[in-house]
Amino acid sequence: MNPPKYTTHCVERFLDYVKIDTQSREDSETFPSTLSQLDLLGRLRDELLALGLEDAVMDEHGYVFATIPATSSKAGVPVIGFLAHVDTSPEMSGAGVKAIIHRDYDGSDLVLPDDPSTVISPEASPHLAQQIGNDIITASGTTLLGADNKAGVAEIMGAAEYLLAHPEIAHGPIRIGFTPDEEVGNGTKYFDVERFGAHCAYTMDGETLGELQVETFSADAITVTFHGFNTHPGFAKGRMVNAIKVAADFITRLPPEGLSPETTSGYEGFVHPYMVDASVEQTSVKLLVRDFVTARLKEMEQLVEQLAAEAIAAHPGSRVEVQVQESYRNMKEVLDDHPDVVENALEAIRRAGLEPRVEPIRGGTDGSRLSFMGLPTPNIFAGEHNFHSRFEWISTHDMHKAVEVIIELCQVWEERSNG
Repeated sequence: MNPPKYTTHCVERFLDYVKIDTQSREDSETFPSTLSQLDLLGRLRDELLALGLEDAVMDEHGYVFATIPATSSKAGVPVIGFLAHVDTSPEMSGAGVKAIIHRDYDGSDLVLPDDPSTVISPEASPHLAQQIGNDIITASGTTLLGADNKAGVAEIMGAAEYLLAHPEIAHGPIRIGFTPDEEVGNGTKYFDVERFGAHCAYTMDGETLGELQVETFSADAITVTFHGFNTHPGFAKGRMVNAIKVAADFITRLPPEGLSPETTSGYEGFVHPYMVDASVEQTSVKLLVRDFVTARLKEMEQLVEQLAAEAIAAHPGSRVEVQVQESYRNMKEVLDDHPDVVENALEAIRRAGLEPRVEPIRGGTDGSRLSFMGLPTPNIFAGEHNFHSRFEWISTHDMHKAVEVIIELCQVWEERSNG
């Protein structure tokens, strides 16, 4: 396997960062949604200052920005940026993470000690079979690991430390950004693109070695709220209208094939009911709507409205409200106008001795929104696998290769600059 070119402390940093619980919360009214995220963000600011980046700052919203000064003799080399988010998914606990390094992986199942029923196998995780001989990091079986996206954080920090120690490597100005609340859809809520001041940026938040992602879903969120009528169940005949049953009727009307996450792949979109807040009087169903073609979102939203109307028609006395909120749009719509942003990343991946894998993201990143805010931002692999779960894992080899891609990418931009 192609060995990493640069030696950094990204793995050691990662093992420290995952110890800090940074789980975000969807139901929070604060920003960041959890104060614990500020613990890691503040630490990152201090580490950047310790590296000598005098402009490192954490703003009033928790965003951490810093600049690696240019070493190139050329004037006008474009400013590029690297971004990662510190929060972990609300879907699985990130408290008390105990990272385990499985040395020299031999291809067998990884049984995690704190819950032996948690088994990471090559059959369930095919990419694991490509890691023979490498060191694999997992959690202990009762929490997620936090590679999404603390691996990206550690890789950016590792690259920064290396570049600062090797001023002979020619590059332009490099902006670094660490953000909160990506996992709950608010990672760019207060992100100041003008202050960040880059021509483009790259999120380090992808999965497989060599992966570059320039397409995301376009996404909306729908809340369907059913209203019923509650009364004492002993005297409810002919009077009670149970909103829970109306919502259940609606959910069963959603197409079971071809429009759900569990039956789609590739470029297929879906409608996904993922949360129910239920009572007899009022029941809300939250749904995710995703497709790579933005125009198709409207078609799926009309279907949801139609099925909700059918459900209340079957339950006289009930009523429904449907609210649609835009989440993000497919970054490809912007990146197609900035081919250099994509081509330079592909060249950096090739220089790292890897075969580029350009694949769509069946999801979104902060780059989705940032691209439409004026900062073209594709996504580069960080090496994270099975994220949001107890089965999360990452290869130290892949982390080092991600650092290598960052360093090579800085050089590609400098070499191809006409400054």
